[in-house]
Amino acid sequence: MSIQSEVEKRNHRKLGQELELFISMEEAPGMPFFLPKGMLLRNELEEFWKKEHLKAGYQEIRTPIMMKQELWEKSGHWDHYHENMYFSEVDDQKYAIKPMSCPGAVLIYKSKRRSYRELPIRYGELGLVHRHELSGSLSGLLRVRSFTQDDAHLFVREDQIRAELHKVLDLIDRFYGKFGFEYKVELSTRPEDFMGSVDLWNQAEGDLEGVLEERGVDYHINHGDGAFYGPKIDFHILDCLGRSWQCGTVQLDFQMPEKFQCEYIGEDNRVERPIMIHRAIYGSIERFMAIIIEHFGGDFPLWLAPHQVKILPIAEAHIPYAQEVKSQLEREGFRVEMDDRVQKMGLKIREAEMQKIPYMMVVGDKEIQQQSVSLRKRKEGNEGVLQVSDVIQKLKAEMGQ
Repeated sequence: MSIQSEVEKRNHRKLGQELELFISMEEAPGMPFFLPKGMLLRNELEEFWKKEHLKAGYQEIRTPIMMKQELWEKSGHWDHYHENMYFSEVDDQKYAIKPMSCPGAVLIYKSKRRSYRELPIRYGELGLVHRHELSGSLSGLLRVRSFTQDDAHLFVREDQIRAELHKVLDLIDRFYGKFGFEYKVELSTRPEDFMGSVDLWNQAEGDLEGVLEERGVDYHINHGDGAFYGPKIDFHILDCLGRSWQCGTVQLDFQMPEKFQCEYIGEDNRVERPIMIHRAIYGSIERFMAIIIEHFGGDFPLWLAPHQVKILPIAEAHIPYAQEVKSQLEREGFRVEMDDRVQKMGLKIREAEMQKIPYMMVVGDKEIQQQSVSLRKRKEGNEGVLQVSDVIQKLKAEMGQ
């Protein structure tokens, strides 16, 4: 099969519709509607994100979707980004819908007096943002106007910068490894419309480059492509077809803490300024979903599949037992559906295969008598008659539980 036909077969918009994951509607261009199965997939991505960040010492926050325009003027987003922002007016006060979550995290940091003992502070946020994209550039989940960034903002002391950057890169490596992605690394340096002093930029670029050198990472320098407030490391993941997708980013920022006068009390009781690390791993939930839909071709690994098991009773008399099996699996945390239509078994199996459900369980007279199920694995066929408890252990082992 040619690469082009494989690309077309894996197109996330086509699969998104066939597998009932998401739809796009004229009533909200660039703002996808997630269907129930799409939400199951999305929730798994978010749950994995939350568990890993909790283990890595992050605290989850949520900031308002709309804040006063003056905040964005102060942060520098107005000067560098206002053409891509949406605005509103409430009680004669101008507001902006957030295109990024960083100023909200800064306000939370500033909401109380901070000590050097508290740092590093690691805030994680699955933040819904809006950016104006030209209608001609909109594309499925890859290019949208409304999306959820898996943002994190770390407030660190200067002596903590490199250690925290190493921890961030460890976390990114763990995430991409979970999906089987290899990746390339790019260091983006000071752009023409940069904010702040050249000396601070040189210091920030030196820290990022130093960490990459310490890790022995191969990287490419992308001159002049940093964010307006700081240099960044970008991560380009490689899918099963060898295509490169820019996803994760780590940005070192000396500017925003200065603009907002973020402070902490140092060990010598002097007022000090923290440094911010901005960071995303998925990049955005929506775009990452598009990438993994195409990477896996909709054949998601068991832990990620919207429905992991489909139970197929052979006849109406077998439905009560099928329902018992379904309940047993659901109590163990599996996502299960049942096809109780009065249809030929060949048709039911074929449809479950087309829906790319990893496992099917066929139940009939024999299975009821033995309190078992006949297990089928997608693409591989019949795996024999097994006790339900043995199937549960098998599936958990496959998910690494």
